[in-house]
Amino acid sequence: MLLELSIENFAIIEDLHLTFHKGMTALTGETGAGKSIIIDAMGLLAGGRGSIDYIRQGKQKCVLEGLFELPKLSSFNTLLEELGIDQQDELLIIQREITNSGKSICRVNGRMVNLGNLKRIGNYLVDIQGQNEHQDLLQPEKHLQMVDNFGSQNFKDQLAVFKEKYSEFRELERKVRDIQENEQSYIQRIDMLKFQKQEIEEADLQIDEEEKLVEERDKLVNFQKIVDAFAKSHEALASETENSLDGIGVVAQELQEVAHLDKEYEQINENVQNAYYLLQDAAGEISDTLDQLELDEGRLEEVNARLEVIRQLKRKYGDSIDAILSYYKKISEELTQAGDTENHLEEMQAKLDKQNDEIWKMAEKLHAQRKKVARQLEKDILQELADLYLENAQFEVRFSEEKHLNQTGFDKIEFYLTTNLGEPVKPLAKVASGGELSRILLALKSIFSRAQEKTSIVFDEVDTGVSGRVAQAIAEKISGIAYNSQVLCITHLPQVAAVGDYQYLINKEIQNERTRTVVKEINETKRIQEIARMLSGTEITELTMENAKEMLAKAGKIA
Repeated sequence: MLLELSIENFAIIEDLHLTFHKGMTALTGETGAGKSIIIDAMGLLAGGRGSIDYIRQGKQKCVLEGLFELPKLSSFNTLLEELGIDQQDELLIIQREITNSGKSICRVNGRMVNLGNLKRIGNYLVDIQGQNEHQDLLQPEKHLQMVDNFGSQNFKDQLAVFKEKYSEFRELERKVRDIQENEQSYIQRIDMLKFQKQEIEEADLQIDEEEKLVEERDKLVNFQKIVDAFAKSHEALASETENSLDGIGVVAQELQEVAHLDKEYEQINENVQNAYYLLQDAAGEISDTLDQLELDEGRLEEVNARLEVIRQLKRKYGDSIDAILSYYKKISEELTQAGDTENHLEEMQAKLDKQNDEIWKMAEKLHAQRKKVARQLEKDILQELADLYLENAQFEVRFSEEKHLNQTGFDKIEFYLTTNLGEPVKPLAKVASGGELSRILLALKSIFSRAQEKTSIVFDEVDTGVSGRVAQAIAEKISGIAYNSQVLCITHLPQVAAVGDYQYLINKEIQNERTRTVVKEINETKRIQEIARMLSGTEITELTMENAKEMLAKAGKIA
């Protein structure tokens, strides 16, 4: 429950600190005194969207702070653990600041959280019922969620499983659709890759092949030049007419005769001897090479054709044979995967068909369970409406015959109502008056409060449009809700204020030429005066004072 609320520089509230209690607290005061501003502050602490318009004129920021008892729910403890929030002392301090720059800072037990996570926490703490909830009742698309909220925990678990399976089904459906929509371009690419793979395979490229072919081509192109060079070299070294080797042989022989006379002569002799033997070997090699040289005119054409093949492949697939072979490896892997993808697509389609059957079966089961929930809700609401003097009311939860699958199943629901005997039921949005909407909303909240464990329930003028005995019935109904939850109720009805366990009076006052809201918990005497004001308006008489005292006495709030 909410234990304390502090508000600073929020709208016309300058500085306010309130302490709240268990049971029902009525908040009363003149119209425009600032009652709804307090509820707005609570809504922001529960994760509502803020605005710089909330900041009091002339101030840099507004600061809101609430002290709550920790809800005794395992799911709430799990949420706090997920967010790393301290759970000591079984208390929760929520602080929120909104600055003139539009910055919103949220802290829970001193730890900063974003607005989304604050709202997740707030969903466990505060349930504010006001004019927005009246509007929800008038929107058929909101009725399904109301029915689901009434379901048992087993039903809610079943719904959660369905949502998870539905999400998996839609994700698989998206993947299959993406593949199918791109099938034409996909097939075209596969065909192109197959052609490229075959072209490279047929070329049968070898590492370093191009370099060897270039070398061979250069030899073939320069064949005559090579022959001439070797012929002239052989003739110079070993011809019959001018044999250079013979001359060098004479030199070697002469030097050998004197080499022993000096070490220098010996070195010269050795060099000449080596040169002579090397030239002899070279002459033999030149002779052998000349004998082997033979021009193959067809080979040059073959080499040039092979080099052209390599050039074309390089132009398409890479700037070298290594790059071409690397590309070949890459497309080969893609083609292998493509084959797997085709098989995988068939598997995915089969899995999708299976999931489609399963999800519809789950939706059918969910529909059957939801029907039972709806029938029980109808029964309970009719009992609550009878307590609120709508004993002739007929309330139905109608299911559409159309079946459009979504994350909640295929059900579409709308509330139907008649409050007049003998009249047919019609859509709630078309027949309910403001007072009837208040009673239906209160009936729903009365039912839900018995099953849901909210820390605090706030009623913001939900008694609009009612009076007399209906007002008394509403008062008793709100008081009954306070047995299960802390209830804060802004009201203009004296009947509702009288059943409150506590009452706060909200007034506006002017101080230093500025308007400010003041809130005070009032005692028994002040309660009698305030309820008398609510009964009669501006003029309070002895009779209204007696009536107020009687109302409080009947409610058991005074002796």
